[in-house]
Amino acid sequence: MDTKTFQPGSARALFFSTTAFAVTFAVWGLIAALAPTFTELYGLSGKEKSLLIAIPVLLGSIGRLFAGMLADKYGGRRIFAALLIFSAVPAIAIGFSQSYTQLLILGLFLGLAGTSFPVGVGFTSKWFSREKQGTALGIYGMGNIGQSIAVFSAPVLAIYLGDWRYVFFIFAAVTFSWGLMFYFSAQDAAVTAAPKTLKQNLSVLRTSGYAWILSLFYFLTFGGFVALALYLPTFLKEIFSLTPTDAGARTAGFVLVATVLRPVGGILADKIGGGKVLLGVFAAIAVLALLLSSVSIVPFTIGALGCAAALGLGNGAVFKLVPQYFPNETATVTGLVGAFGGLGGFFPPLELGFVKDATGSYTLGFVFLSLFSVICLVVNYFSFIKPTMRSYERTGESS
Repeated sequence: MDTKTFQPGSARALFFSTTAFAVTFAVWGLIAALAPTFTELYGLSGKEKSLLIAIPVLLGSIGRLFAGMLADKYGGRRIFAALLIFSAVPAIAIGFSQSYTQLLILGLFLGLAGTSFPVGVGFTSKWFSREKQGTALGIYGMGNIGQSIAVFSAPVLAIYLGDWRYVFFIFAAVTFSWGLMFYFSAQDAAVTAAPKTLKQNLSVLRTSGYAWILSLFYFLTFGGFVALALYLPTFLKEIFSLTPTDAGARTAGFVLVATVLRPVGGILADKIGGGKVLLGVFAAIAVLALLLSSVSIVPFTIGALGCAAALGLGNGAVFKLVPQYFPNETATVTGLVGAFGGLGGFFPPLELGFVKDATGSYTLGFVFLSLFSVICLVVNYFSFIKPTMRSYERTGESS
């Protein structure tokens, strides 16, 4: 496959995987989209609300590693279809929940939908040559738009239908239906090499430091994206007194910016290298994160949209580097990287809730985000930028 730009049927495969990712990401984000509703319904504290928002991310994060390995072993078509079909079950169950405790438990299982990302990366990357994988995976990553669909449409549908429960039923039906469509209509790319065992796939995680470095980066880029997308409706309602519908629309704009720029990050990484793109991304986040502490809507909006742009570019750049460094273990390494990215979306909402309860402000949480971005910038320089410069000095060519 390396001798060709793409295999016949690659565009069709990309359509199926991107749509499937969007569907799973939408159902995964439903609880966060309706968090203001649940807060009023159950009288939640800041910590309880933060835990509710973060809980679907927990299983989605941990499960990504195993989902990636299963996709490498059994093929993306079967695993992706299974995830779609089974993710509909907790969504339906949430529609019948009667308490905060039930919502919390079922929300954990709803996190199953969040394990889909590495499955789609492994499925998609096998259809494209190394030269086009950054672009293809950037397009696949536009499935993040599912989060935007959820945060915008869920509050509107809840008002229109008169009950938030119907929203979960509708999204469950769509998820189940696309699971059947994916199983019967999508195809795995033709491969000549025999699938590796789970033990062989796991070995790369023990021997390669790059897998863990990329995981650190994705903890920031994707984790930051998820955390802000999940928590923005709460920020906008608490700090700026916006209605749930208005907050949802603005959050959808944040998600849209990050989603549209994700393939741009992949394209730039194809052209100039993922490390160079990430250098600019981390520098930008270090500055823009500080604007999020503003209690004025204009600086906050600039910071939020700027972070959305940087995080989107960063997500695309990271997943140019994964198949580049791990062509034969793409889904497995994506599972590790994706797990860290998911955890990056799990812990910040909890941290922000505790910071808010302890200090009365979210400012310290955004300072931590800025400092963490500086750390990633330094690690990126010594891992991807400096080695490339040395290679250029030795060979006269940029690697």
